[in-house]
Amino acid sequence: MIHLKNIGVQFGDVVLFEPVNLNIGMRERVGLIGSNGAGKTTLLRIINGDMEPQTGSVEKAKTASVGLLPQEVVRMKGKTLYDEVATAFGDILETQEKLENIRIELSRHDIPAAERNELIEQMGALQQHLELSDAFRMKSSIEKVLAGLGFREEQFTWMTEHFSGGWQMRIELAKLLLRQPSLLLIDEPTNHLDLHSLRWLEEYLLLYEGSLIIVSHDRAFLDTMCKHIWELSLGKLTTFTGNYSSYIAQKEARKELLESAYKNQQRQIKQTERFIERFRYKNTKARQVQSRIKQLEKTERIELEDEESEISFHFPPPPRSGAIVMGLKNVVKRYEKTEVFNGVDFTVERGDRIAFVGVNGAGKSTMAKMIAGVEPLTAGNREVGYNVLLSYFAQNQAEELDTSATAIDIMDSAAKGEMRKYVRTLLGCFLFQGDDVFKSVRVLSGGEKSRLALAKMLLTTANFLILDEPTNHLDMRSKEILRQALLEYDGTYIIVSHDRAFLEGIVNKVVEFRYGGTIKEYPGTLEEYLFRIDEQYEETVPGKNEEKTNKRRSDKDRKRHEAEIRQQRYAETRTLSGELKNIETDIHTLEDRIKQLEQKLMDEELYVEPDEIRKVNHEYSESKEKLQSLYRRWEEATVTLEEINRKYDKMLRDDN
Repeated sequence: MIHLKNIGVQFGDVVLFEPVNLNIGMRERVGLIGSNGAGKTTLLRIINGDMEPQTGSVEKAKTASVGLLPQEVVRMKGKTLYDEVATAFGDILETQEKLENIRIELSRHDIPAAERNELIEQMGALQQHLELSDAFRMKSSIEKVLAGLGFREEQFTWMTEHFSGGWQMRIELAKLLLRQPSLLLIDEPTNHLDLHSLRWLEEYLLLYEGSLIIVSHDRAFLDTMCKHIWELSLGKLTTFTGNYSSYIAQKEARKELLESAYKNQQRQIKQTERFIERFRYKNTKARQVQSRIKQLEKTERIELEDEESEISFHFPPPPRSGAIVMGLKNVVKRYEKTEVFNGVDFTVERGDRIAFVGVNGAGKSTMAKMIAGVEPLTAGNREVGYNVLLSYFAQNQAEELDTSATAIDIMDSAAKGEMRKYVRTLLGCFLFQGDDVFKSVRVLSGGEKSRLALAKMLLTTANFLILDEPTNHLDMRSKEILRQALLEYDGTYIIVSHDRAFLEGIVNKVVEFRYGGTIKEYPGTLEEYLFRIDEQYEETVPGKNEEKTNKRRSDKDRKRHEAEIRQQRYAETRTLSGELKNIETDIHTLEDRIKQLEQKLMDEELYVEPDEIRKVNHEYSESKEKLQSLYRRWEEATVTLEEINRKYDKMLRDDN
């Protein structure tokens, strides 16, 4: 359908990615991942035709169409929500307009018979075109998509300029889904969707007839949607079969093999360099030295990615609070004529780890602000518990940063006592590397400011955290660092988020917000909450119960089978992996010993003792032979391990 041939992009001296060759076929399901700045958005823009590559070309089939949902907010105005979304059916609207013009013409009494007959024929052709285009389902399709993306029916007549940036992105997404291009490119779609809209989008895209390429930091979304992962790293694009979780497992296995190959190559390079250095000035070895030099020059060096997994962060130890951390009683909240809550009671107890979920606009952030004390109550009581130290991160927290300060200045001013030594580590956790820490706040992007504000807040000693969408501008690595820190945190927290992978395992209560100012509490994990609302949905929709139950049963069986395959892989590779490690240890030890023997052989004093010379020479020869044998064993074991891993990777792919 679409072919990328030798695509390359370079900005100045920086190579964004080297020649990329890809074929995008029908019903592809691809997750495009990579660190910030790796070139993901650039690649999408090239595929969409918004940008020309510096090298290579993009070839598309004549029937192929491409649609892109960009990260940047698309501002719309001048039309109602319904009319703006209806522009997705441009061809149908144009045909309907032509039909209306013909009807007007036919209503004239003085129209000649020949012209009337011709217009009637045109009308028939246009009506047939509408039928083939499924035009009569246009209204229901628009309403279905708008409702799925969280728009209420009364909003259909609102002017688009009255919607915020996040809702405008939903409008653009609605148009794109209704347009149904052959290839749908979606850049960070989950940033502007609540949990309910996101789950609807998943169900919609699972049935989508075209191909999908998705850029996202939402691990759960990628796991559900993708059958392939494309990774942009170090200027190269690597393809993996399977969803994101499968990619992580494959990546770890490849990393271990690459590290082993890297160590082996480094050993061989050092051996060659020692030979060159030792015999560089001996005429009898000149040809061999030159041969080794050329060999080194031709060697394609193995590169390892920067090691990031060891970076971690721990919250300052919080003091113990009272059993009741916060209480809201009979709370009322109004904005002019809009009533958000009326008579709501809510209690936070010590040890609660609460997720606020629900449709956007139902009051999640407002409730978080009232609990934090930054938003006044219209009526009711807010009671703070004993010894509660509260720290709050708002979505607009970045606006309060001192624009004249640098990133590290901001952090230094917030750090107290022992936390001062974690400032650089914490900045690194949130993607401020090297000289980035000296950037002035005024030159930071919106995402960078948000990450800095979050990092600053985490330095505060508190036993009650309120985090409103903390993961919006974080990559997967940063999210996992924050998630692990929250797992180890001893205090109480509330998190407003729709990121399922982030929330899973770190909350013990879910509070669902609904339109009309009502909230409902669900004790347990996020997964348990989702299971319960699915059950409630099944009870209200005839025929869904058996379908959903069968799906859950099949998913459970598949996961059990996958676990069995992984156990088999571990059992089969455990001994071989251990043997490889032992061989590598022996190689390292033997290479060190050979270095020592070579130093002895270069020592002139050794040659006054013939017996010692023979002894050292004998050990040196034996060690060299043994080293070559170890190299052969290492290569054989590595090849065998790769074959085993390929076998089990195929079994997992077939299972999916």
